[in-house]
Amino acid sequence: MLRPITRGWVVRGEVPGPDVDEFADEVSVTTALARASAGSLLAVQHPHRTPAAIAAGLTLDDALPSARAALRELTRQAYRPVTDVIAPYQVDGPDGSAIGLLCMVEPDPEFVRHSEDVFPDVVAERARVLSGLGALTSAALLVPVHSGAELTAAVASATTGPPAVSTVDTSGRRHRLWLVDSPELLAVASAAPLMVADGNHRVAAAAQAGGLLAFVTAGPDLRIRGFHRVLRGVDPAALLDAWRGLDIRRAPDAMPPTQPGTLVAQLRGDRYVITLPREDGVIDHAVLESLLAAAGIDPAGPQVRTFPDGREPPDADVLLYLAPVPLPDVLAVHAAGGRMPRKSTYFTPKPRSGLLIAELGG
Repeated sequence: MLRPITRGWVVRGEVPGPDVDEFADEVSVTTALARASAGSLLAVQHPHRTPAAIAAGLTLDDALPSARAALRELTRQAYRPVTDVIAPYQVDGPDGSAIGLLCMVEPDPEFVRHSEDVFPDVVAERARVLSGLGALTSAALLVPVHSGAELTAAVASATTGPPAVSTVDTSGRRHRLWLVDSPELLAVASAAPLMVADGNHRVAAAAQAGGLLAFVTAGPDLRIRGFHRVLRGVDPAALLDAWRGLDIRRAPDAMPPTQPGTLVAQLRGDRYVITLPREDGVIDHAVLESLLAAAGIDPAGPQVRTFPDGREPPDADVLLYLAPVPLPDVLAVHAAGGRMPRKSTYFTPKPRSGLLIAELGG
């Protein structure tokens, strides 16, 4: 199920352009590309959102051939080729620490199981990007459901020499990777089924496109941050009226919750603490989806968007802050064969995109 990268490219210095992992939505990507798009990995990943593509009215499919050529040029200038390698990888920063294995993974649903639902349109777009580029520039984050300590120890023993790449991202995380040929490491990393911690859309797209680059890790200090909701085109007063049967109290100074059971709603500058109905085995994000549906709002519709901690979007009618989902709750839903709602968890730290690029199918 896990195998080496048959053909790939490892960065020589820094990934060209802005840090692609710092952009959470289409608006921020488009804004960043408006400032600088030429010769960047971000432009390769989002070719239809560059100023030139927008000015020309190009669709994603129109823009992909040029993006593939641009990626070839990037790998020629900023990368060196590698063959038949796996990459022990370590990331340490203010939001946690993880050591694991960067490699190719067959997205077999019996071995790699989703933790969250996905948006089909996002999956379809990402699959087209993968196929169009012919390469994998970002990795999913997969967590073994058992035998994590053995994986951590095995990878740590393979990281004693100087790394092939060492870099610090814009948030202060240090990323290091080594390039090795080790069937023994692959065997340890393959010992347990894998849960998708981050990259559910990426994994679903990989199943369509035919290849998955993944960072398989058990921590030792993986953390889960809050993932929240923003509502647009929703009247705050009407929403409060629809939820009038709940325990709601005005709390102008309320901060985002840290423990499950409540949400904090920001309605045009005012804040309210709302106690959520409790149901065993149901996380807060699923409860909120039921409450939105009861208020006539489709949780998967265009009025609802998501954002992680610290990335509040501007000009929102309603912001709904939820507590981070505790890891035992995530594992319990997964063990029961269920899935959480889309964008329920924000695992950190993540591998940095673009340090190691794998050929699709390689």
